[in-house]
Amino acid sequence: MSNDLSKLEKLLARLAKVLRKQTLEKTAGDMPHGTTSAAIAKADAFVWEPEGGELIPITKVAHLPLSLLKGIDRQRDTLVENTKRFADGLPANNALLWGARGMGKSSLIKSVHAAVNAECKNHKLALIEIPREDISTLPQLLRRLRGEKRQILLFCDDLSFDKDDTSYKSLKAALEGGVEGRPINVLFYATSNRRHLMPRDMMENERSTAINPSEAVEEKVSLSDRFGLWLGFHNCTQDEYLAMIHGYAAHFSLKISSKELNARALSWSAARGSRSGRVAWQFIQELAGSLGAKLA
Repeated sequence: MSNDLSKLEKLLARLAKVLRKQTLEKTAGDMPHGTTSAAIAKADAFVWEPEGGELIPITKVAHLPLSLLKGIDRQRDTLVENTKRFADGLPANNALLWGARGMGKSSLIKSVHAAVNAECKNHKLALIEIPREDISTLPQLLRRLRGEKRQILLFCDDLSFDKDDTSYKSLKAALEGGVEGRPINVLFYATSNRRHLMPRDMMENERSTAINPSEAVEEKVSLSDRFGLWLGFHNCTQDEYLAMIHGYAAHFSLKISSKELNARALSWSAARGSRSGRVAWQFIQELAGSLGAKLA
């Protein structure tokens, strides 16, 4: 009896997913192109809301100056150059920023967007964030953005796929493989802790259970090949961690001696059991609060 109920629940869940997808497709398809153009003109950053087929404008994006992002110089320079080319209407690559948690992957994308827009006075990029759980609606969003005069960066944070998730196929088709292809005015940037966007045990399971193991794994791995740029982020050294701390302290004019700053920063990272850009920023918030200083 319990098995029958479980099967029924799974069937109903699949049905609900199909109905939701059909609703979203109809909503996006019925939206006049002029409506999208008017929305895109309202701001420089948006969040995609598929339920209503809306682009929600973000008036103030939380980003840091590029100079404060330490220990990722190569990744920063590469992404800035790629984004500048795209802003100028030149060919550019989709980018996958992968690797260690807390090392500034999503912060870099937002900071690069702000820095490039500060230089490009006449043709500012629009940044649209598409939530991970709505990635299956990417094809509908791309159809709405196709033909827009503005250059648009799509951004998905913490992108990854689990065993029973098939939405990666929508992403593959939307990026390169579909009949329509990716609009020339749209570029896709994503962050992930996984280089191939899927857990290793999932890929190994595909290899062990498939009739043709190599083809089954290739289907999964080929998704990351849709990104022309792979930028790896790795755990920082103690010197890089302290450089982040001192950069933040100088930028926000925190009054503390270098010796005490180092001691407190190292004690903080030891208590957290890790060193990263996120840990450094959390320490700076703690330090500023203890000093009665504001981070503005």
